Amino acid sequence: MSPVSARDVDPALPAGYTELLEQLKTRVATSRLRAARAANTELLRLYHSIGHDILTRQDRAGWGAKVIDRLAHDLREAFPDQRGFSVRNLHYMRALASAWPGADFLPQPVAALPWGHVRALLDRLDEPATRDWYATQAVEHGWSRNVLEHHLRTRLHARTGAAPSNFTTHLPPTDSDLAQQLTRDPYVFDHLTATDRASEKALETGLMDRLQATLTAFGHGMAFVGRQIRFDVDGDELIVDLLLFHLEQLRYVVVELKIGRFEPAFLGQLGTYVALVDDKLRHAQHSPTIGILLVAGRNETLVRYALSSAAAPMAVATYDTLPPEQRAGLPDVAALTAVLTDALHEPRTHPPGSDTAGAEQDD
Repeated sequence: MSPVSARDVDPALPAGYTELLEQLKTRVATSRLRAARAANTELLRLYHSIGHDILTRQDRAGWGAKVIDRLAHDLREAFPDQRGFSVRNLHYMRALASAWPGADFLPQPVAALPWGHVRALLDRLDEPATRDWYATQAVEHGWSRNVLEHHLRTRLHARTGAAPSNFTTHLPPTDSDLAQQLTRDPYVFDHLTATDRASEKALETGLMDRLQATLTAFGHGMAFVGRQIRFDVDGDELIVDLLLFHLEQLRYVVVELKIGRFEPAFLGQLGTYVALVDDKLRHAQHSPTIGILLVAGRNETLVRYALSSAAAPMAVATYDTLPPEQRAGLPDVAALTAVLTDALHEPRTHPPGSDTAGAEQDD
């Protein structure tokens, strides 16, 4: 059934009215978006200027930290209907001016981000180049704050393009660089449960059951083509675990999943699948197909030797189900045993849950 137009509802409307209405609706929505972006940029300009003034007076005139408390109080009294002048927010403004000093703040990508995104960058990152990388990616790909927080938590900047590959020997230089940027190492599938990781079939099923989160883990621009794709090769059946397509680079990406450590034979199997997809599915306008082997662990030297002798462009990456910082924070078995042993022999002096701390709320 075709959608009902305004003219269908009211036949007296002139021809072309529905098309004009749709154009105007699009124009209004675009104008509202531009206005919101302009308002956000103006807000960041204000916050940056306030932070700059606080920073300057503290550095040059020796103003103490207590001045921020007084400023927050007085600004709230002067503008009771405007949020954003809490003590904590003023400290963020100071941090903003310190992180992006100078008059060239506005042309930078960070000036196009919502204030919540900026605060996330200030909270988690100290290195200017890394902050700018995330700000650029967030603007370019339209990340929500939750997506930005996820990528910060899983250290996307350190994982992007990090998987060992043989792309430089199998692809032209420019294409090799592009293909390398598609890889992650490790791939973080923190949306999986413990049961999803029990076997290769369970891992694959878990990834497919949560496809949107899986595609996010593989990177921007990846589209799902299919799983368990079967090819008949003169009577022999070959099955591709997972097939993706990168919409910007116009290339197929064959993904092979293994729950164990890397074995050279895995690359032979994946290379066959890459050649098969290249022959059966790739069109003339497509870039060469690449393969990504996901393993639970690897011997770096063995991977290097295996990749150097492989005939197809492939990368070998590890995968994990916890963000790096959470994984690093987990105690090893010996440490955990020691803590539990001490706890069994130590008398309690406070009831559980007696120590609580409230979190300051921003306004």
